[in-house]
Amino acid sequence: MSSRSTSRRRSNDSASPHIDKLDYHPGGRLLTPHNHNHNNNHNHDSSPSGQQSPSYAGSFFEEIAEGIATQQRQRVSKEVLRYIAFAWAIINCLGAGSITAYSLYAPLFQKRLHYTQLQVNGVSITAELAMYLPVPLWGMLCDRLGPGIPSLLAGALFGMGYILAAFTYANGAGDGSAAWPYWVMVVAFVPIGCGTSCMYLSAVTTCAKNFGRGKYKGLALALPIACFGLSGMWESQVGSNLLYENSPSGGKGDVDVYRFFLFLGCLLLGTGVIGFFALRIVGEEELIDEAVEELEQSGLLEDSSFFQPQRTQPTGYGTVATGDRRLSAEEVHDIHQKASEHKAWLAEQERKKTWLLNEETKMFLGDHTMWWLAAGFFLVTGPGEAFINNLGTIIGTLYPPPTSSMDAWENSENGVGAGMTTAATHVSIVAITSTLARILTGTLTDLLAPTSSPHQHRRGPGSLANSTASLPQPPIEPQYTPNPTSGRFELSRLTFLLTFTLLMSAGQLLLATGILQNRGNLFWLVSASVGAGYGAAFSLVPIIVSVVWGVENFGTNWGIVATVPAAGATIWGLVYGGVYQWAADRRVTGSGLGLGAMDMAGGGAGGKGAEDVLCYGAMCYAPTFWAMAVSVWVAF
Repeated sequence: MSSRSTSRRRSNDSASPHIDKLDYHPGGRLLTPHNHNHNNNHNHDSSPSGQQSPSYAGSFFEEIAEGIATQQRQRVSKEVLRYIAFAWAIINCLGAGSITAYSLYAPLFQKRLHYTQLQVNGVSITAELAMYLPVPLWGMLCDRLGPGIPSLLAGALFGMGYILAAFTYANGAGDGSAAWPYWVMVVAFVPIGCGTSCMYLSAVTTCAKNFGRGKYKGLALALPIACFGLSGMWESQVGSNLLYENSPSGGKGDVDVYRFFLFLGCLLLGTGVIGFFALRIVGEEELIDEAVEELEQSGLLEDSSFFQPQRTQPTGYGTVATGDRRLSAEEVHDIHQKASEHKAWLAEQERKKTWLLNEETKMFLGDHTMWWLAAGFFLVTGPGEAFINNLGTIIGTLYPPPTSSMDAWENSENGVGAGMTTAATHVSIVAITSTLARILTGTLTDLLAPTSSPHQHRRGPGSLANSTASLPQPPIEPQYTPNPTSGRFELSRLTFLLTFTLLMSAGQLLLATGILQNRGNLFWLVSASVGAGYGAAFSLVPIIVSVVWGVENFGTNWGIVATVPAAGATIWGLVYGGVYQWAADRRVTGSGLGLGAMDMAGGGAGGKGAEDVLCYGAMCYAPTFWAMAVSVWVAF
């Protein structure tokens, strides 16, 4: 250390400058201009002013600091956009599930529009088909164009559908020739069903892609899905407590369906428009690049034409040498050439994304385990959908004819049927239990589910991962064996799914046995169990899809699986409507199971009143719910 200091002092005292080897850094920049001699430096250092000549080191570190600050600002900006998109995805889902409030006004379709039970179910089945069948198309739009455009489209569909339904109801409540035909109401619920799935998928896809690679991916998906279940609750409460008709006695009557439909149409139109600007995928380029690299190493795409012409990419792309001299004409030309290459690179990125999503879709459809998952999802969600859509008429069958007559409903505030539970109450119970189940399963599976290696579905027999795994491993002493999960309690996501499936079947059995006949105050047990099982299924299945098959093509993959509830809702809606109508047509009273149709004063056998389409007794629903319980057991 002393010799080094002596050497430097001699160099400073000599007339000619001496550069020690420790002062030289290959590729470094001079700290002072090269034309400054030693005497100038000595005079400058000894000047009392203390001013120093311009230092290149200062500007160099300023550039580094500015680059770091720019990166930090970009990172913060991305996080802000990510959480704004998440917040609006929650808002989108809080409104998108308006169709789950169908039970609130379905009895009024019978009461005011004189629809039969099969016709009421026809409207709901149409909405279910329109909601589930186009889901793969909405998923492709979300994956390829981003979630903003589907959100805007959903808002337009909701506005058109609910406004048409409002005017159809207003012009169909009378018995005159001016009433609009039944098919107009059916047509009105087609865009409502399409808007439901489109807005829901735009929100869920946003959350899956923005947070699906993080630690709490289950919770990030469970929250918007839970809010979708909550939407029916708060919307039905707004309808029954704020947008209601006044009864003849001046009290609170039924929901004003016309105003309720207008409210939903305007609300969801505005929500979709704002979602067009708020919903964004942050960092999608990194997801695509990682997935393409995994596929390239998978050994599954050796003959793919995508990788053949793309092997010669210019190295050092996007870098421009900086120096202290002016750029030559050749270098300026090189910069322009790099700009052209950048445009070509952007086009290539778009082509890469399209190719990746197509390959992911093929691999997803070719995986037999996906079809087993979809089959189980079909057997569980169909009965749940049918129960939610027919809550109002099921409740009506639990009470004796005088209580469940429409006249009794209209005059319930006078004491007749005052203890009868309401559809709005049970829509809220289903929504609350469904929401709790979605949040609970999403959170617990993040904490308890076994850790799975990413990109499993992309590993072929000749993949790099499988090749390295087959190599002999060096022996590891027992005391140093890594065991990151030691002492950790684990439960797979399928265990949660099967548990809640059994809970759903318990509620269906409770209703099928007829125990709740004339005990409507206990109907909440059925609503809670079915709501919990239904909510858990709709939370866990998309999480499983994102974990097993990745998030790059999540919208399309989940859209394909989500089509199966359409078939389930259609089949079980027709079964329930057929059994209900069969029991009403028999008009048999006094049987062991309490079979009977509502034979109320003022209606004849040939009349076309509400008494001709309503049913009372366990036989109106028991056969259907026995079959539903068996369906859930088969799924188990």
